[in-house]
Amino acid sequence: MMVRMVPEQVGDWVLDELPRLNDAILHDQASPDQLVTEVSEQILPHLPCTTRLTAVQAQRLVVHLGFIGASVARHYQERTPGGREHPEGAFTSLLVGGRIPFRTYFAALAEHTGTGHYVRDSYASLVRWNVGTIRVRLRGEVVAELPGLFDDGRIRSYTGTPGEERFFLLVKQGEAIEMAVNCFLQPLTGEHADLTGADARHRVQEATVLLGALRSLLVDFGALPTGQTMDAEMFMDVFRQFAAHWTSDDIPPSGALDPEALKRDFLLGVAEPGYDRLARRLFPALLTRERDEIAELMNLPTLPCRLLAALGFDECDMRLSDEGDLRRLIARHPAVIDWYRLLAMHARVSGAHLMLSKKFLFKPQRRRDEAGLGDGRLVSNRAGTTGMTETFLERLTRARQRHTLVALRPVLMPENPEGPPDPRVRSGRGPAAPVVLEPAG
Repeated sequence: MMVRMVPEQVGDWVLDELPRLNDAILHDQASPDQLVTEVSEQILPHLPCTTRLTAVQAQRLVVHLGFIGASVARHYQERTPGGREHPEGAFTSLLVGGRIPFRTYFAALAEHTGTGHYVRDSYASLVRWNVGTIRVRLRGEVVAELPGLFDDGRIRSYTGTPGEERFFLLVKQGEAIEMAVNCFLQPLTGEHADLTGADARHRVQEATVLLGALRSLLVDFGALPTGQTMDAEMFMDVFRQFAAHWTSDDIPPSGALDPEALKRDFLLGVAEPGYDRLARRLFPALLTRERDEIAELMNLPTLPCRLLAALGFDECDMRLSDEGDLRRLIARHPAVIDWYRLLAMHARVSGAHLMLSKKFLFKPQRRRDEAGLGDGRLVSNRAGTTGMTETFLERLTRARQRHTLVALRPVLMPENPEGPPDPRVRSGRGPAAPVVLEPAG
């Protein structure tokens, strides 16, 4: 009689055996066939029928099989002639229960989660579901909680290295802060919201503090010694290479699929033509709720545009106003300063993200190109996994810097329009800080 494996047993194998196999294959101490054999013998024959799982069990199994699928895809394409052109060939011999193709089972499993999860591994499963629940405290009060699916305190990864785990944790911590920012801002999208009143000013000020903490989180990660983070070579040649295609036209997991960052862009605006089309191109790899929420924000005017309309202005008026007009606007509506600082900090966060991209990806690859080493990797290191180049990310950063209230910069410059220094963010228990990230439980 066939013994069905419970999702927790699959999880143990992914936590302990999969990293060992991946590391052995990467160091030519094992062949990709060995991974396929072990998955085929130890995992696939024992997987339960998807309909017998609860939604949460299905979500957990999506996380685990996502790591397995990414590992099989990567090694196949790196070692098989023509594998990159026909990535689906990696899964030909992987049959669940001896009859159901792996990708067919995965798609059914993803559907059974009830979340609209993509038919391959995704940002949601790799980051949000994988890493434990993160709470964001602002001055001692919990302002956001980003749930995870596991309470074992462990983070699943491809090779089991601390660097990979820290990177997954960083990304989830960042998204948790972004969620907190959006929780403060989204109520202001209401039809009758007063964008200059006391409540709005409080929300905007708190969102600015949180964005400052997000920027600090990114900058501090970039400043860590190599032993406390992930070196560029590991990031480029090991970690990123597991984001290989499962089919030639799918959407690999990427930080570009962070839904809270996309929401914030549509709340605050990005002066980049076609940005909405870029976001819609990523929709298949988002969860249903995320697609719906982002689509709704895309159809609304941005908060800064609504602010100007409420004040009887538009961006053209702002650009054409002289210094005296702008000073009178600020004197009549001091809330404008709060909104300016929010948009300026939004741009500074974008700059911090660009800095990390340059440090861990674009600059090292440029040095390789200059040395004649080229790219040649399965997942190109000349662009993000969704195709975003360094030039495009620079353009997005400049677009966020050219925000709706940028005309106020010369007037507010002597008053430090960027606001106070970035608040420090800390994890867990320790000295007091305005923003604290902590694991739930």
